[in-house]
Amino acid sequence: MKLSVIIPVYNESRTVIELMGRVLAADVAKEVIVVDDGSTDATPEKLQSVTDPRVRVILQERNRGKGCAVRRGIDASTGDAVIIQDADLEYDPQDYRALLDAMREEGAAVVYGNRQHPGNREHSYWRYTMGGMVVTMVTNFLYGTTIHDEPTCYKLFDGDLIRRLRLRCTGFEFCPEVTAIVRRLGYRIVERPIRYRPRKREEGKKINWKDGVIALWTLWRYRWKPERELLAEKTRSARRPSAARCGSQLTRGRPSTWLRAGGDEGPRP
Repeated sequence: MKLSVIIPVYNESRTVIELMGRVLAADVAKEVIVVDDGSTDATPEKLQSVTDPRVRVILQERNRGKGCAVRRGIDASTGDAVIIQDADLEYDPQDYRALLDAMREEGAAVVYGNRQHPGNREHSYWRYTMGGMVVTMVTNFLYGTTIHDEPTCYKLFDGDLIRRLRLRCTGFEFCPEVTAIVRRLGYRIVERPIRYRPRKREEGKKINWKDGVIALWTLWRYRWKPERELLAEKTRSARRPSAARCGSQLTRGRPSTWLRAGGDEGPRP
């Protein structure tokens, strides 16, 4: 099983190289798709040093939001399974294996990494933790789930499934949107415990309370959205207009190439 690792990046020059090393060291067959979302720091220059043939980099001309970056990465993916990886060091890529094992053993199309377990003694600021608990509680109420950690970054999907979803997110609302859609379509969500090391605000944590409000609104809105609006056409080409709304047509390229958001393959910065 080949895993597509989607890494949205925005101004993560302090951590992106170490993170890439950890991702590439994970003992799974993988492709790594990095979508730089218009970084204004040294992130593009840092990514230039990554020459592993499993890595592709897509450069967005300007910042359009995490959701747009994730969607463009999903559209470019070819793996049997797809996982989202933040560009900080909060999550450990060594957990990929446990999530993939759960997918195979449980026959599941959707597996979430759960940070809320007794073995994990590290937690983020109390307001982030409480906000995540509220979002999870509302998810369970609206969608009949019993999950423990809806806002987790580690969301693993069957590749064919995630590439068919009609995602509209542009920012951090990717998480509640994709959760709502897979539940509306009847997919169960399997959880497995993962490791977690929260970073502090001074280390670059970006999410805030407004994103929590947007998450709750997204969960409510998708609970009543017509099912016909949840799936795109089965053909891959039908997903391209979705990517275009985030800035441009989908760009593809050979491993180790740098791709600019306008569809032009350009030189490394």
